[in-house]
Amino acid sequence: MPQESSQRPHRVAVIVDEGTNPFEVGVATELFGLPRPELALPGPLYEVTLCAPAPEIRMNHGFFTLTGVRGLDAVAEADTLVVPGRPDNVVPRGPDVLDAIRRAHARGARVMSFCTGTFALAEAGLLDGRRAATHWRWADSFRRLHPEVLLEPDVLFVDEGDLLTAAGSAAALDLGLYIWRRDHGAEIANHVSRRLVFAAHRDGGQRQFVERPVPQVRDESLAPLLDWAQERLGEPLTVAELAARARVSPATLHRRFRAQLGTTPLAWLTSERVTLACRLIERGEERLDVVAARSGLGSAANLRARLRQATGLSPSAYRRRFGSGGGEALVS
Repeated sequence: MPQESSQRPHRVAVIVDEGTNPFEVGVATELFGLPRPELALPGPLYEVTLCAPAPEIRMNHGFFTLTGVRGLDAVAEADTLVVPGRPDNVVPRGPDVLDAIRRAHARGARVMSFCTGTFALAEAGLLDGRRAATHWRWADSFRRLHPEVLLEPDVLFVDEGDLLTAAGSAAALDLGLYIWRRDHGAEIANHVSRRLVFAAHRDGGQRQFVERPVPQVRDESLAPLLDWAQERLGEPLTVAELAARARVSPATLHRRFRAQLGTTPLAWLTSERVTLACRLIERGEERLDVVAARSGLGSAANLRARLRQATGLSPSAYRRRFGSGGGEALVS
């Protein structure tokens, strides 16, 4: 949850190993290392430390050499450890890197991997019997090397509580924004996503590989429809109404959602409504029936079920953690 001014920021360590992909290191620093003046908070919520097993680290394909970062001792101070990917994922990580990952997890730090960083978590033995995601291109080699891991090959990211794995470089942004939302609520996460000019919320269960066919006759982008629907979430929108607005059949709309967003129209609507409900609670709305109605979730019972499914929290617990109006229970 957001820290008060008297509390220290949440410490994030990023392991930069030989051959690490620069983009994923940049994702971690962009998400958690930059000042956030738009949030108007008394202090930073996160601080990032890059650390490496050697004084000089050659990045992917030798694009540049990274120097001047801390050693792996910084991992011992981290509340969250981020392990980016690298293209030579079948080459084992060094024992010092694997030991640092194991020690962080053993003392209770949150451990996240981006893209093929999942290989490192598996090499460290953290993913045995656990669900995980990695880039679709390396799914087969991952299965051969780590058959004991429950690989989910077609999702953006997997949350196993203390272990989180993102499927690819762009999915790392999805996972990072998910962490912002989990730590600090939907309202703050939305501000961060707007700063990134990135989708505020893509559910981890969405498909990795999304086909985007080039339209031959007219623009088939869903963006105008999504904008229209987001302004009407409190109305009893149905998939049939969305299809009528888009002037296509429900089956065609379903195919376009799958192709462009990797999800279904109903799942997208539900996700948007839950996000709106979270923001209403954070802004201080105490009446559960009002939140349910304004977000389009209909009933207090449905709101409770959907919010718990999405966040693991009841509406009252969510308000205590992220709300602006104190710790009183929401009322129906």
